[in-house]
Amino acid sequence: MSELPPLNSLRAFDAAGRRLSFRSAADELGVTQGAVAQQVRQLEALLGVVLFERVPKGLAFTPVGRSYHNRIAGVFADLRAATAELKPEPNKVLISVTPTFAAKWLIPNLPDFTAAHPDIDLRIMATERVSSFHSDGIDLAVRQGSPPFGASLDVTLIFKQSLIAVAAPKFADKGDALLDPDKLARMPKVHDTHDQWPSYLSYLGVQEQSPRHLHLSQTSLAVDAAIAGQGLALVSRFLVAQDLEAGRLVEVGAAWDAGGSDFYVLMPRTAKNNVSVVKVMTWLTARSAEVA
Repeated sequence: MSELPPLNSLRAFDAAGRRLSFRSAADELGVTQGAVAQQVRQLEALLGVVLFERVPKGLAFTPVGRSYHNRIAGVFADLRAATAELKPEPNKVLISVTPTFAAKWLIPNLPDFTAAHPDIDLRIMATERVSSFHSDGIDLAVRQGSPPFGASLDVTLIFKQSLIAVAAPKFADKGDALLDPDKLARMPKVHDTHDQWPSYLSYLGVQEQSPRHLHLSQTSLAVDAAIAGQGLALVSRFLVAQDLEAGRLVEVGAAWDAGGSDFYVLMPRTAKNNVSVVKVMTWLTARSAEVA
C-alpha cells in the first residue's frame, strides 16, 4: 500500500489503543464515541486486519493490533514532542556547559540563582560536545578557549584559567602552604583530558618524577580522585573553591595563569530581546565575579 491511512483514523486508533476504550478516546479527542469506533473500523477495513477485540469492559488488542499500535504511538509521541519544542516558552532558558562546569560550579550555585529568579526554568545541557545554538536550541553556552567564537555571538569573560595543584590534606606539609616544587614533582598525579601537568611542571622549573599516574576523562573526576587521596590534581581554582573552603582539598602548588583557555559565556545577539536569557546571562557574570 503506497498511501498512508487517513490521519483521523490513525489518531483515533492511537487514542483508543492508549486507553483501550472508545469512550475515553472520544473524551480525549473531543468527538463522540461512535465517531472513534467508526474511524477505527475504517482503518481495520483499509488494512484488512482486526486491530481490537471488543470485550465487555472495553477493548483488547489483537497481536497485530498491539504491534501496529507500538509503532503508531511512537510516531505520535515524536510529533507531540517536536511540536512542544516549537512552542514559545518565555521563561525557559537552555544553557550548554561541560559536565565539569555543571558539577563543580553551576549546580552548587543554583540555589542563589533560584532565589534570585524563581520564575525562570533554567535547563542544563551538560556535554563535552560543542553544542549548536541553532540545531540544539540552546540559548546560552559556557565555553573554554579563546575568542573569536563567532560574529553572531556576544562573548563575556567569566573566569580566567588560573590553575592550581590541589590534593587531599594528607599530602600537604604541616606548616607550609605549598609543597616545594621538587617534592611536588615526586607526588602521584591525577590527569584529565587537558593534561596540563607537563606545562605546569615546566613553569615551576622541575621535571616529572612521579611513580604513579591516574588518567581520567573529565576534570570533575580528577577532582573527585584527588579528594579520595589518589594524588595531586591540576584544576582551575574556581572549580574547587568550595572543596578548598570545606577542607576536602588543600592547595599544594602555586597558581599558574595558563593563557588561551579562559571561560566565556556566549549569547546569540538575537537573544537580547529575550528577557529570561538576559537575566541568566547577567546572573552568570555577576555570580562569577562574586566567587572568582
